[in-house]
Amino acid sequence: MSELPPVRVHHPHVEVRDDLLAGSPVVRGSRVPVRRLWAWHRRGVTVETLVKRYPSLGPARVLGALSFAYDNQELVEADLAREQALLDKEEAAEKVPGSMEQTRLPFDPSKK
Repeated sequence: MSELPPVRVHHPHVEVRDDLLAGSPVVRGSRVPVRRLWAWHRRGVTVETLVKRYPSLGPARVLGALSFAYDNQELVEADLAREQALLDKEEAAEKVPGSMEQTRLPFDPSKK
């Protein structure tokens, strides 16, 4: 697994531990990765919605995680890329050559 860039600015509500989620930054006292909150936030999800989605975190820790992400964008983006690479690797491993998996074709119902 690739190594992540170092933390540039530390925040009290975020911790990075080698023994927790392979060193991904997480909200302190939870297993919620900062990358997950950051990804939702970048898509326009509000802090209020994130707090509803993760009520155990509360607003201070959600805001702290987002603040960490803004101060450490290189690290959080690298963590997102690492997660995507792992997902792609799993997806590729699930495809077995010669299997009877149906090929997905584009379908336009207006063309008959």
